[in-house]
Amino acid sequence: MKPSVHHTLLAALLGAAGAPSFAQGPGELVLYCGVQEEWCRPMAAAFEKATNIKVLMTRKSSGEIYAQIKAEAANPKGDVWWGGTGDPQLQAAEEALTDPYVSPKLDELQDWAVKQARASKFRTVGIYAGALGYSFNTQELAKRKLAEPKCWADLAKPIYKDDVQVANPNSSGTAYTMLATLVQLLGEQKAFDLMKAMHKNVNQYTKSGAAPARVAATGESLIGITFQHDAVTQAVNGAPVKVVSPCEGTGYEIGSMSIIKGAKNLANARKWYDWALSPEAQAIAGAAKSFQVPSNKKAPVPEQAPKLANIKLIDYDFAKYGSSAERTRLLKKWDDEVSKLPK
Repeated sequence: MKPSVHHTLLAALLGAAGAPSFAQGPGELVLYCGVQEEWCRPMAAAFEKATNIKVLMTRKSSGEIYAQIKAEAANPKGDVWWGGTGDPQLQAAEEALTDPYVSPKLDELQDWAVKQARASKFRTVGIYAGALGYSFNTQELAKRKLAEPKCWADLAKPIYKDDVQVANPNSSGTAYTMLATLVQLLGEQKAFDLMKAMHKNVNQYTKSGAAPARVAATGESLIGITFQHDAVTQAVNGAPVKVVSPCEGTGYEIGSMSIIKGAKNLANARKWYDWALSPEAQAIAGAAKSFQVPSNKKAPVPEQAPKLANIKLIDYDFAKYGSSAERTRLLKKWDDEVSKLPK
């Protein structure tokens, strides 16, 4: 949903006249949403109903939102960045692209969500958590009489040539989480060796982190690397997929939320922030078939959500791998050493 041409022109004129506080008009909120469209839409609708504030929502992957906020820094267009992995939001916080805000709801949140807020000097906060993994199409696997993949290392085996789909870590927070996870799990050299070997099996690097779960569900790709909750959504919808927590261990995300520095609708942005941390708002996830673990202790945890306590999770270093220097370095190394390799 975008403002009309007239609205945009008026905003530009008002901005030029030095009155940016009216640029988006009263009673509006410009939301950059980093989760699936099926969850973004009911969130926006529920907030509009609760507050009478009109939400202008754009859905993109985390890396794309980060790039957009950086590009718009001199003249911010958005108010809130809600959802998607926390690493790029931590980088945005470090680069002062987002504003600090201490919500009165902070006391109601899980420790990992509060830790995220403290690590960013309160420029971002955790709204949900989800473990990384992959899913495979059980029907396709049986038809081709292939062994079940159980580990990260399995995804590099020649039997899965052209059978693996994963997103591009430059556009997708999911794929960057995989990159940072493998480095922490195996050490940098072994992690890149594995990704180079996996590259021969990757049929496509998608823009969106959740897309590989959808193609594994339809059988267009045998295996899709995503957050496990994205694969659970497909299973709940009846797809013949099995969700895998890799045997070596895996990383996880803290999906986050930030107020964009220079937000034209700052008061409305803070209203969204407080509302989105409430149990009522976080309950919308399960109804939208999004099965992350919510950050508010009182929010209902969907019964289908992967049980984090039962998954071999690494002690993911969000501060280090969400830092500007480390993200930039690892992404450049992936571009140079993995993505350019021949198949």
